[in-house]
Amino acid sequence: MLARGAQVRALVRPGRSLARVGELRTQGVSISEVDFSDGAALTRACVGAACVVSALSGLREVILDAQTHLLNAAVAAGVPRFIPSDFSIDFTKLPEGSNRNLDLRREFGRRLDQAPIRATSILNGMFTDLLTGQAPVVLFPIRRVLYWGSPDQPLDFTTTADTAAFTAAAALDPATPRYLRVAGEVATIRAVRAAASAATGRRFRLLRAGGLGLLNLLIKITRRLAPAPREVFPAWQGMQYLHNMLTGLPKLTPLANDRYPDLRWTTVQQVLAARGTGRAA
Repeated sequence: MLARGAQVRALVRPGRSLARVGELRTQGVSISEVDFSDGAALTRACVGAACVVSALSGLREVILDAQTHLLNAAVAAGVPRFIPSDFSIDFTKLPEGSNRNLDLRREFGRRLDQAPIRATSILNGMFTDLLTGQAPVVLFPIRRVLYWGSPDQPLDFTTTADTAAFTAAAALDPATPRYLRVAGEVATIRAVRAAASAATGRRFRLLRAGGLGLLNLLIKITRRLAPAPREVFPAWQGMQYLHNMLTGLPKLTPLANDRYPDLRWTTVQQVLAARGTGRAA
């Protein structure tokens, strides 16, 4: 947003890292330290804004409670637009109960749709960056690409940086619709395998672990054995996300990639190649 000439005010909860706050100030960001449970203070912090962008991450007390406080403050301050912290696959197409974290975003979306403010959700699929380690798909040590179901199901991938760049452009665009869907690359598991081979110069193979029914069973077993109810991203949550993607239900369409022509999209191969060099994609 700063690069696009905007004035940016960051709402920082008390106790946040002084180094991070100092870095933001150095970049030219105005800092407002505010308790999200203090409605009056939160409203004052939102006064004069053209758009509030939520980057909150957490469970019910964050995505629903704290984000609702932020939404109410934006409305009370007369802010015309609000971008919620969605940044995901298209959860509007998923059945209730198929993904805990996305169920929370769907529930908040219903509150947002009832509020007297214009809202835009950014949906970007999976963060491509996760393929370099956190998501157990590209198994670099054994040169395999792990999957369940079909290797030909199209999947949506967008890097964190590209998602942020698109969101910044959308925040400064007063004509955005309720949903904007983007994908840095739409790739099948076969295409991910080819990208891994091209990025590393070593041949990767496909490793099918079973059908989607088996993956769903593994999710249930993992959730029972290691529920981790206070963790935002326990192992079974990542498995739910992968299962959702591999079903094809949350496939993003139509894509708004061309809405801001100055943006350039990072491919899966570029992200995997950057892993080997230690560079950011």
